[in-house]
Amino acid sequence: MNPFDLSGRVALITGSSKGIGRSIAENMAQAGAKVVISSRNEENCAQVAEEIRESGGIAISIAANVRKKEDLQNLVDETRKQLGPIDILVCNAAANPYYGPLENITDDAYHKTLDTNVLSILWLCRMVKEDLVQSQSGRVIIISSIGAVKATPNLGAYAISKAADVQMVKTLAVEWGADRICVNAILPGLVKTDFARALWDNPETEKRIAAQFPLGRLGEPNDIGPAAVFLASQASSWMTGQTIVIDGGSLLAN
Repeated sequence: MNPFDLSGRVALITGSSKGIGRSIAENMAQAGAKVVISSRNEENCAQVAEEIRESGGIAISIAANVRKKEDLQNLVDETRKQLGPIDILVCNAAANPYYGPLENITDDAYHKTLDTNVLSILWLCRMVKEDLVQSQSGRVIIISSIGAVKATPNLGAYAISKAADVQMVKTLAVEWGADRICVNAILPGLVKTDFARALWDNPETEKRIAAQFPLGRLGEPNDIGPAAVFLASQASSWMTGQTIVIDGGSLLAN
């Protein structure tokens, strides 16, 4: 038996039309899961789902804005209708509308950050809990950030939201453990995605940052995807409430 096999399991992945979320979806599909591609852009979702199907996987696309509760409920309802009950929930969608000192952030930007990165995850977890209980091996994977465990100038609100995600993982792991639901987090370092483009999209800046990492390079989306497969699979069946840091060793260098 392959402990990483996800055959027949339904995986709902937010923010999965590009970057880390897309890598997670592709890797889970390769492991046999039926995946749901979701982000705000319907066209992008459909394209990624089609490419996964062309590669032999099973995928559908359902657009949703995670800040809208009705969108999330539709996402869950449509997933159940088209693929069946949800076994794996990956909360990857995030926002960072403000870059600068925490003292200058507007209330609107702060609320948008916390609503997108924390509140929407709680909503979605509650919506799928019944499915996860029935699964008998339900999985919740929250994509946090190393910002949750280190101070990062000019990214204060984002870091606060990601620290809250880590605490949510711990709390849900305790509260839902009796239902055999495993809840864990991945904390990526600086990964070369569109979301983080402003932090690396300059050859000199990338070279300077990478030189500080023990492994000498920034991350790529596919450095994260396989770890999510591990957390979704039976290979991690006795692991809950934990955080996996994948950062090229950058935390060691600070």
